[in-house]
Amino acid sequence: MKSKPILYSLEPFDLAGHRFRVTLTIPKPNPRGQIVSLPAWIPGSYLIRDFARQIETISARSGKRRLTVVKVDNHSWQVEPCAEPLHITTTVYAWDLSVRGAHLDETHGFFNGTSVYLRPHGLEDLPCKVNLIAPALTAWRAFTSLPQSVEPTSSPKMAKDHVNGFGVYEALNYDDLIDHPVEMGRPQVVRFDACGALHEMVFTGIIPNLDLKRIARDVKAICETQIRFFEPHSLQAPFLDTALKYVFMTMVTGDSYGGLEHRASTALMAARKDLPTLGNKKAPEGYQTFLGLVSHEYFHTWHVKRIKPAAFTPYDLTKEAHTRLLWIFEGFTSYYDDLMLLRSGVISASDYLRTLGKQISGVYATPGRHKQSVAESSFDAWSRYYKQDENSPNALVSYYTKGSLIALGLDLTIRNATNQAFSLDDVMRGLWEQYGRDFYQGTARGLKEKAFVRLVFDCTGVDISEQIARWVFGREDVPLRTLFAQHGIDMQWNTINHLPTLDVRTRKQGDHVVLATVFEHGAAHQGGLSAHDILVAIDGVRIDSVNGSLESVLARHVSGERVKVHVFRRDELREFSVKLAAPAQTQCQLKPMTVSL
Repeated sequence: MKSKPILYSLEPFDLAGHRFRVTLTIPKPNPRGQIVSLPAWIPGSYLIRDFARQIETISARSGKRRLTVVKVDNHSWQVEPCAEPLHITTTVYAWDLSVRGAHLDETHGFFNGTSVYLRPHGLEDLPCKVNLIAPALTAWRAFTSLPQSVEPTSSPKMAKDHVNGFGVYEALNYDDLIDHPVEMGRPQVVRFDACGALHEMVFTGIIPNLDLKRIARDVKAICETQIRFFEPHSLQAPFLDTALKYVFMTMVTGDSYGGLEHRASTALMAARKDLPTLGNKKAPEGYQTFLGLVSHEYFHTWHVKRIKPAAFTPYDLTKEAHTRLLWIFEGFTSYYDDLMLLRSGVISASDYLRTLGKQISGVYATPGRHKQSVAESSFDAWSRYYKQDENSPNALVSYYTKGSLIALGLDLTIRNATNQAFSLDDVMRGLWEQYGRDFYQGTARGLKEKAFVRLVFDCTGVDISEQIARWVFGREDVPLRTLFAQHGIDMQWNTINHLPTLDVRTRKQGDHVVLATVFEHGAAHQGGLSAHDILVAIDGVRIDSVNGSLESVLARHVSGERVKVHVFRRDELREFSVKLAAPAQTQCQLKPMTVSL
């Protein structure tokens, strides 16, 4: 007998108060008392976030009888036993303007399923239906990659028809349900086909004269390039295994940036200044940054959402899921995101080399790469990478950025060893064939922690065990200068400016200049300065955040000169003697490539 689906309804009932009302209906609850919970974290963002803390009220009933609900841990509740269908209603506070949580006001609503849909323990494999209810007195539309329901439900409160995207949607199971975020409001929308698959781009926020046509043209090229990369023969978009379309949901603000992947959609945040406008042939400088973000999250549709570490197969969203492989999953994606911009033709070779040079410069600017390996960085994402502080550049390495350089190094190594017959592309397609293509067809399995070296050998005939030992589990820099030279690319290091330096990163705090990071063994460190110190003066000349005051003061001194630095540390005025350092060569520059990647 076919099991009845789990039913959800969601209504944005209090826009000014930022509250969703969510009702879960379980046709056959556990007779010993049904347990429900919210996930503790969301896939793709490796930090315990305690989404349950935003549940303001929870109540339950069965028929006309109200049931007792008892909280049993940080994320879970148990309802007293009942024999009839169980209805659990929650009020969720939604004021997290990010790609990870839920946000609601009078302009729009956005949520990830991990923030709103209670998990019915023991019933996670049952099909689910969700009724999205439009807020009263609005002309909102709803957007999601969940497929619309075609079967009627037994609940009279479940809408029969879809109006402006509101209505009943269905999911294969709970894991599928929470992997399709929802955007609702009055956004700007553009659609296009890529290799025959429908794609929808939704932009929320005040964005005058947004050039949707240009964005759609460029993103279409990126999507088609990636589909052809993984499926050169069938040209089959990966998300068609669980959905009918792919949705890019972009929240636009003054200065935001970020993305989070899902199996048939992605949530993005972008800065208004980075998006192209009608009437301007020249795109903003940050437009490439936006396209790189789009490319990164779309690449995850294959690599992370279907090709996964074994530690994520399946996800356990109640606790940390440690893996030493994030350098493969995030690092390789960070390598291919800009490379796909080049291959799709939306940026030039010189643009690509300039971007690659910036990424190399960023990695080499972090002393922490000598203390932490990318394998350690991957494992410690939960406790260190997502909890960074003022000392993180001295102590950590990013599995994103150094992982991308390892991908580059492996790509060049494989190409050199095989005389261009094989590349990292073959490895990615091997991962897709073995782990990703049939992931949601009942053959789900993930990449084991020690399986990658063998997979590379099987795909290319190249043994990379030495490189993995040195670059991944060791702390050696990838020898990019040598590898580039073997492929006709010249790598040089330059000095950005010739001013003496304190070897610090600063940030503005009102009119003050604050030391954000003091680099280990640098001039400020050796002179006794610390992060969070407020610069007051150098040799009696005031330092403030107006008109480049710090740079103008340093320009009056020379490297090796000792200066008197006054700072406020907390509410105490301190004086230090600091020997200014010579400017380092921190800018990586690559000459035009002679070999196509």
